Order: sequence, then C-alpha cells, then structure tokens
Amino acid sequence: MSAHYDVVIVGGGIAGLSLASTLAGQCSVALIEAEQTLAYHTSARSARQLIPSYGPPVVQELTVRTLDLIAAQDTERPEPVLTPRSFLLIGDEASVRAEASGHMRRITHAEALDLCPALLPDSFSAAGLDTGSFACNAPVLLEDHRRRAEAGGVDIITGARVHSAQRLGTGWELGAGQEGFQSAVVVNAAGAWADELAVLSGVEKLGLQPYRRTAAIVDVENPLPEACPMVAAADDSFYFRPDDGQVLISPAEHVPSGPEDARPYPGDIERLVARLNAITTLGIRSVITAWTGLRTEAADGVPVAGFDAEATGFFWLAGQGGYGFQTSSAIAELAAGLILAGQGPAAPAAARTPAVSPSVPPARDASPASRTAEALAATRWSIRR
Repeated sequence: MSAHYDVVIVGGGIAGLSLASTLAGQCSVALIEAEQTLAYHTSARSARQLIPSYGPPVVQELTVRTLDLIAAQDTERPEPVLTPRSFLLIGDEASVRAEASGHMRRITHAEALDLCPALLPDSFSAAGLDTGSFACNAPVLLEDHRRRAEAGGVDIITGARVHSAQRLGTGWELGAGQEGFQSAVVVNAAGAWADELAVLSGVEKLGLQPYRRTAAIVDVENPLPEACPMVAAADDSFYFRPDDGQVLISPAEHVPSGPEDARPYPGDIERLVARLNAITTLGIRSVITAWTGLRTEAADGVPVAGFDAEATGFFWLAGQGGYGFQTSSAIAELAAGLILAGQGPAAPAAARTPAVSPSVPPARDASPASRTAEALAATRWSIRR
C-alpha cells in the first residue's frame, strides 16, 4: 500500500532539503533519498563559499536573495551559517576584467598582496575583490533544513532509490526501496541523476550534464591567516582558501561525467600542488584528504526550477551547477510558491503565494521574492513551454 502526500521530493541534497524545509507545515511532504545519508554526493563536497560575484547575472541575483534569507535565520541559530570571508580574483588584466562583475571592485596589485601575502608578486598582475562574500557552514545549514523539515511534519526516507514512477489519474505513484508513494506533485531534485529520474518517469529529459570538480585539504608550512580571502584564478584554473590551519585547494576542473559517486582522478591534485608551490609561499607538504563532486548544469547555465509543461505535476528542481548552496534558499522560496499557488496541491489560503505570469515579469521594485521569480522567469517558469 502506498503512502499519500501532496508533494514527494526525490533527492536529499541542498536543493531537496531546502525545499522540504520551506514547504514544511504548509502541505504534506515526503523527501526520498537514494543513499543512506542525506547530502551524500555533491552537497557534502561543497567549497563552502557563497559569492555574489560568481556566476551569470541570474545566479548572482539568486545568491543575494539566498544570503538575505540565511542571514535572517542565522539570528535564530546557536551557530551561524554565514561568516564574512572576501573573495579575491587574480590573473592578468584581460581575464580579471572579463570575470569581474557588479558585485566585485577592482583593487591594486599591492592591495591584493596585503590581503593574501602568500601570493608571489609575479604570479598575477590584476585583481578584483568581492567583500560581500561569505564562508558557509554547510553542515549546519543542511542540518537546520533537516530539523525544520521534520519539525514541520516532513517524512524523510533514506536508503530508498526510486525504481518506478508513473502518472496515474490526477497524481503520481512512485516505488522507492521497499515502499510506495502517491502524490499530486513529484519534485525532481535528483542532482546528477535528474535526467535519469525524468526518463524513469516517462518525462523527456532536459539534457542536464554533470561536470567533475575536485578539491582537497592540504597541510602547509605557512598557514594562511583565517582572515585571508578565498583566492581564485580568473582563468578558472584553481582556487584556495584557509581551512582551520590547513588549506582547501581545487583545480577547478570542468570535466563532463556521467552520474556517479565521483572520485579524484590520479594526478589532478598533485599537479595543482606543484603549481601552487610555484606561485605561493604556502609550502604544501601533503594531501590530507581529497574528493570530487558533480556540478550538474543545463545548457544555458541557468538553474532549472519549474513544472514540466508536458508532464502535469512533475516539477524540476535541478541544474544548479556549482551554485547549489548559494542559490538554494532563493530557489526553494520560488519553488514552494509555485507549488502552493494552485499549480500543485491545494494549500491553505494563508500559505498560498500568488503565481506570476511568465509574460508579465514582476516590477523591479517588487518584493525580494518577486525579484527572485523574475530572475528565472525568462526561461524557467514552465519547462519546455
């Protein structure tokens, strides 16, 4: 016998958990995760930095809203999620000029060296600084979403991989693990497996592509001060930041992959260690641990959030790329509004969020939630409309 819900969310990473905590108490929700542990794949392998100047304009706007939402909830948490940590972009003049955005200001070579003395002076010629960037305590944020979701009545089921899904009458029926689920809305928050879930559900896939991104924690002779910014190359060839007396480093690769439990390729971290030892005074001595996550993207680089126009009740919440944490709260706010606005299950009148027509975007002086909606309205209101 199947359990009945208004909404079933498939995927227990930051996307699914943030939506579950936003919907909690407003309708009946189940969250299904294939692994035994929530946030096992990409969400557990985050660089833990939220950067308003990082990504295309849509992502930057979603990041600003997410930062606002997390900061407001930080006032209620015993341990905050956000800690100020600037983002320093370095490279040659042309690459820095091309990558610097409205949230980043240009700084002098000397100012950049003052901020990160570990950089060798001849390793770069231009720099930009984003002082609105924050370190993100990802485990605290994930646990807070889980706690809020369960406190609001969300059923969280782990170790239950979806093996069947079909549209029946006015709703959906899913088989996951040994259990069955029925719901009016299925949310596809399956990350790198989002297209696979669509095909299993009889829904046309969107061509979402996972990409590899490797990182490591290394031991160094000369630790960075904790006040040091996160430092990234403008040509996307590396980044590094302090990490409790050690240093997190990444070759920032963007290599296509299938959906998998990704692992580092031999040589990727070793080559980066050699390069960083040549352009900094870090003196990297050893690799303590290394991991690889998958950043899943749509072809246009815009996160996918909306009902599929050809599959009633099938809601896409995927394609956040490398911006999952920094856009998660804003996209969850938008997605919950769409689901509760009558396009999904019935909800109490007080919980409804007015739907916004794709052809009439909200005004620029509208509420922050409406600005978030506007950021995605052009391409994501109704998938394949």
